[in-house]
Amino acid sequence: MEGFALAVMVPTIVFMTFVAPLWIFLHYRSRQRADASLSESERIELRELNGRAERMLERIETLEAILDVESPGWRRRGDPADRLAGGRGDA
Repeated sequence: MEGFALAVMVPTIVFMTFVAPLWIFLHYRSRQRADASLSESERIELRELNGRAERMLERIETLEAILDVESPGWRRRGDPADRLAGGRGDA
């Protein structure tokens, strides 16, 4: 029984002393590099794209508001579920 305990404890101690700390260190170092992987020009481009997306969202909301006033049933006519059911959407 002592031989078995020794055979289990020695590799466990070696693992916990050398392998596990090195593994944890390398893991978090690679995550840090992955998080900081965007260059400054990519960050600027990402901010610009985000601004464009926000402006586009505002435009879409404005167009939807106009359509709601001018053509109240437009959302129902564009419903894909209605097309699949075979309806024309002009109920």
